[in-house]
Amino acid sequence: MSFNSFKTPMKNRIHSLQNGEFGESPGRKIVIPSSPSLERLGYGTGVSVYLMERGPISGGYRSPWAVKKVAKRYDNQENQDFSKRLLEEAEILKKLEHPHIIGFRTLTKALDGTWCMAMEKAENSLMDLIEQRLDNQAGPFLPQQINRVGVDIAKALDYLHTEKLLMHGDMKSGNVLIFGDFRLAKLCDFGVTMTLNEANGRVIPEQFYVGTQAWSAPEVIKLDETFENDEVVITCKADMFSYGLTIWEMFSLCVPHVDLLQDNEEEEEELEEQADESYASAIDDFAYHEALGTRPPLPDLPEDLDYSAAVAVFIATTEVDPDKRPLASEVMSIWNA
Repeated sequence: MSFNSFKTPMKNRIHSLQNGEFGESPGRKIVIPSSPSLERLGYGTGVSVYLMERGPISGGYRSPWAVKKVAKRYDNQENQDFSKRLLEEAEILKKLEHPHIIGFRTLTKALDGTWCMAMEKAENSLMDLIEQRLDNQAGPFLPQQINRVGVDIAKALDYLHTEKLLMHGDMKSGNVLIFGDFRLAKLCDFGVTMTLNEANGRVIPEQFYVGTQAWSAPEVIKLDETFENDEVVITCKADMFSYGLTIWEMFSLCVPHVDLLQDNEEEEEELEEQADESYASAIDDFAYHEALGTRPPLPDLPEDLDYSAAVAVFIATTEVDPDKRPLASEVMSIWNA
């Protein structure tokens, strides 16, 4: 199955499913150009990420930055809301210091007046590499590549959950950055983090889980479906479920459950005899929504390669019962087994 084999509307639907003061001398003015002068690397709701090449300074080279910038096209109130979220994310990110969390660089305004947050630049996002591998029909990632991502991101989540008492809240391949040829992986995008209770790892009340539905844990899906929110407990284990689905993405090269949205021509022909296309689409959408918060089936994996550790992590972290899922620190023992 190739990403490019999807019809254009399906591509758009898949992209919709996927989308969520170092280095400068004191007194140096940082100038970030307006959007048309920058190469866009990606985008999310209300923001885009651009590449900013920085000119050399006397005696050395300066690495490029990835600049997250609020989109100027929104009306004033929406722009203020997205600016507020970006400012809150910058406040969080600049307090995080870990080898597997993307590095904060600066917060400033571009020449067009929009807020920008500059970060270190990685070569690729895991999501982009998944799409490239799918297009090349290369099959699942190699075990050592999956293990590198799994170990590095587990360390980042453990740091967030235990030292910073934060839940990431949007764990997925689009928020994992890859440096070099899987030399290391880093976690990014802290715009929807939530504070955890130190005693039990629960999300402190009066916070809203945003996340991305395709990667959401069953308790999060239940939270979306019930008005009795007091009955639903969200803990750092919700991050672990999403982490497990991110590992699964490296097996399947797909967004979780997206296969349920694919067009089945034979089935459509039969359905069209009984109803119109909207009915067939409604059935597909129903199957997809019913699958949210469940463990997707394992795809076929090459028998001559050892995926046992990655499969064990996937199974353990996607348990329906959060209490049965391992903590990020406990996942390390599975990877090292």
